[in-house]
Amino acid sequence: MNFQRSDDAELTSLLRGGKLAAFEEIYRRYWQKLFSIAYHHTGVREEAEEILQEVFLDLWKRRAGVEVRNLDLYLTIAIKNQVYDYFKSKLSYRKYREYQVFHEITRQYATDEIVNFTELMAAVEQVLSRLPEKSAEVFKRSRFENQSVREIARGLNLSEKAVEYHITKSLKFLRENLRPYQSDN
Repeated sequence: MNFQRSDDAELTSLLRGGKLAAFEEIYRRYWQKLFSIAYHHTGVREEAEEILQEVFLDLWKRRAGVEVRNLDLYLTIAIKNQVYDYFKSKLSYRKYREYQVFHEITRQYATDEIVNFTELMAAVEQVLSRLPEKSAEVFKRSRFENQSVREIARGLNLSEKAVEYHITKSLKFLRENLRPYQSDN
């Protein structure tokens, strides 16, 4: 049977019945739109593809029990929810890694080393506060949040060259103002 002429209601009905060809037609019909939404939010092709795969995998697994009245709306909401879950898991993972790093630092280093580190971080924060606001924000996103130049440019509505300029300017400013903390090795 050719499902290309079937409407969404018929496809969802056939999907509920386990028709793989109906599922394939839904995928063919909606993958590009859903990929575009995921890519727009993540900015990374591989992550958008993974999110898209999760949405369609979930649709197939839940095919018998899901009651879909508007397939387009259902899939759009599903992709947005999956993007939300993706970012939520990324945030949780980042917090977990920060927790691990903090405990590793406290376990491995003596108190005086922690004090030195704390003093250095306070000095860095103090020097960063003297930078122009945009330069400080770009630097923090680059070095503390591990964002790429492209991500920072998108997030702050700047060109990639402007982001690179702010990072270079910030590094030079930090080097000049943190000389007492630099070691010879």
